[in-house]
Amino acid sequence: MQISCAIIDDEPLAIELLSNYVSRIPFLNLTGKYTSAVDALENIRNDHTQLLFLDIQMPDLNGLEFSRLISPDTKVIFTTAFSEYALESYKIQALDYLLKPISFQDFLSAADRALKWFEIRSQHEGKESDKTKPEAKEDELIYVRSEHRLVAINLTDIEYIEALKDYVMIHIVGQKSPIYTITTMHSMETKLPTNRFMRVHRSFIIALKRISALEGDTVIVANRHIPVSRGYRTALLDYLQSKTV
Repeated sequence: MQISCAIIDDEPLAIELLSNYVSRIPFLNLTGKYTSAVDALENIRNDHTQLLFLDIQMPDLNGLEFSRLISPDTKVIFTTAFSEYALESYKIQALDYLLKPISFQDFLSAADRALKWFEIRSQHEGKESDKTKPEAKEDELIYVRSEHRLVAINLTDIEYIEALKDYVMIHIVGQKSPIYTITTMHSMETKLPTNRFMRVHRSFIIALKRISALEGDTVIVANRHIPVSRGYRTALLDYLQSKTV
């Protein structure tokens, strides 16, 4: 797969460095270099550029503002000297956030992440366009932002999801540490198939196939005793009753 990309940065030396990095990565095809976001805007729209390496602090139109004006099909990797915009990049759904000075290894890791994202999207679009199949296979992946990365998570690997202040922790089979992401439990709940996941508490969503036992007001999932709130208890009991022999 080839990914068309462009660089927007008001510093010529930064453009020169990133251009060199792009030339060393076979799947990246550099289609434009711009020192002005205003000048780049029309070309990016017309060329249908797939990936942008985008600086943030620029005159006239900064990178955050620019990213809101382009198609959501064009993905962004921010390249900046300022760490304070990282949270804002989550909201814009950037693929990565690279802090200057940028090493080639960090650049390559971000490019590989973009390649994986485009490959997964291409596979998904291929399945959607295949009209010969009587039924479309259920999408097995969700994507979350964690540590400036877009992480793909297989639904079958999720044990349970837990709220922690402004974060959500996704507990994965075989992983000691959960995946942290900034979102809400309500948002997570809407993204998960209801026949496979159930909210049992304001702070917990469980994978139904991971239930090992129900003991009073707690359900055991992955050796964790998870509380079941009164408001969610009936739905859980109904599900378990439907599976009881």
